[in-house]
Amino acid sequence: MSSPVKPKILVVDDESSIREFLQIMLKREKMDVSVAENGKVALQKLSESDFDLVISDIQMPEMGGLELLSEIKKKDPASLVLMVTAFGSTEIAVEAMKNGAYDFLTKPFKIDDVKMRIANALEKRTLVQDNVRLKKELGERHSFSSIIGGSKPMLGVFEMIRRVAPSDSNILVSGESGTGKELVAKAVHYNSNRKDNSFVSVNCGAIPEELIESELFGHVKGAFTSAIRDRKGYFEAASGGTLFLDEIGELPISMQATLLRTLSDGTFTPVGSTEELSADVRIVAATNRNLDDEVADGNFREDLYFRLNVINIALPSLKDRNEDIPMLVDAFVEKFSKSFGKGVKTVPSETMKILKSYKWPGNVRELENVVERMMALSESKILDSAAIPEHIREPLKPRFDDLSESMKWDASGVELDEILQKVEKEYLLKALSDGGTRKSAAKLLGLSMRSLRYRLEKLGIAAND
Repeated sequence: MSSPVKPKILVVDDESSIREFLQIMLKREKMDVSVAENGKVALQKLSESDFDLVISDIQMPEMGGLELLSEIKKKDPASLVLMVTAFGSTEIAVEAMKNGAYDFLTKPFKIDDVKMRIANALEKRTLVQDNVRLKKELGERHSFSSIIGGSKPMLGVFEMIRRVAPSDSNILVSGESGTGKELVAKAVHYNSNRKDNSFVSVNCGAIPEELIESELFGHVKGAFTSAIRDRKGYFEAASGGTLFLDEIGELPISMQATLLRTLSDGTFTPVGSTEELSADVRIVAATNRNLDDEVADGNFREDLYFRLNVINIALPSLKDRNEDIPMLVDAFVEKFSKSFGKGVKTVPSETMKILKSYKWPGNVRELENVVERMMALSESKILDSAAIPEHIREPLKPRFDDLSESMKWDASGVELDEILQKVEKEYLLKALSDGGTRKSAAKLLGLSMRSLRYRLEKLGIAAND
């Protein structure tokens, strides 16, 4: 059995005691360590070998740390460099981070702090390398460029896409809102034999019930009052390609039978027409609902569920792939730096720590929105933790000491249903107050919109949309 590859570290410092200290410590951590006494020697070693991480002092003779950092970044902008500075020289360290340093260490060292920052840097390096490798292996570049992740759950998703994309089988993508279901649908399409034809996306929950048949299958002139011309539906528009039916769980029960017939015999008839057309499309459907429960409750046809769920791709929530957050944040920072015309380059470890500790009920979409907000408010090249919204810095947590007297135990007995109703109402009102809208409240409470609406109606609570 082969041994795991050791991370390669280059330590650059003009003080031999510092070089020896870091070399001994890192070797004990099973790392391959090289040392250099100044920037010029470091550049020579970098020209001879690749390193996963460079740890460099800032103040050195012949070539200082900032000049070395500049040279390293010219050759490889993705290189990770930890800068070392004396206590009280934070301004210089911040300047280094503005110029592309990943993080900084302060002398005198605290062992646990050194280990933590090195581990974080190596984790980022691994995630970036894994993501690059995966995109290269998974075929056409643009089809996976927006799916970011190197965690075990995401590796499973990538592998599933690679395996099922060439087939023509229907696919059901399941996962919470904001996990990237449409991105997966596009990845399937652009790595399939249908990639040169249309990818058509339909949000089943956004179309009024009375219009959905016409939207899906089209209509002929005169089919109804406002049908002043023939109109192609989504099935015809996607002919030869892929039709993505998002929020399939929202499809009215009356339309489910019509869709089932089309999927069963491969034909459809535009509204008001007698002519059958071929439905040469691959279906990728998506839902954030538990369709097994919807079938059991009579809200979704079992036969349609089986027809759609030939292959299931289950997307993990962001809290279940927490290690992907640094990679996602970096990608969003790069994206919004370009769109805002800002030069934000650095995400301090404190900022990343707070972002990683939050549960992200809105998943990747919520994280992207938060990074966009932080970038909009940023006035420097550092994504400061002060720009993180308060509810993320101090997330809503169940706290018995914050609840009302209804939680007090009475030795003579209690009315449990009444108590639970009062507690539920308090949390609903608190979430509505903090969130401002029902959608935000649902995220804070970890509920679906449907579940939240039911609870509000049950308790007679009015809320903003």
